[in-house]
Amino acid sequence: MSADKRIPVTEETREELHELKKPGQTYDDLLKELAQSRRREDLEKRFQELEDADSDDLTPIEDV
Repeated sequence: MSADKRIPVTEETREELHELKKPGQTYDDLLKELAQSRRREDLEKRFQELEDADSDDLTPIEDV
């Protein structure tokens, strides 16, 4: 993989990323991990919203 793209970040952000990075881990791997974690959190939130909406619309079996 060619490292031909740059992502400008502040020094503060670079330091935060450096602190999150595991020994031997590349910044590319760290950013992939963070993106995957964010997608997972967003998906879990969406599922929770759908579950909550479904439960509001459902009639308990005892009421049928």
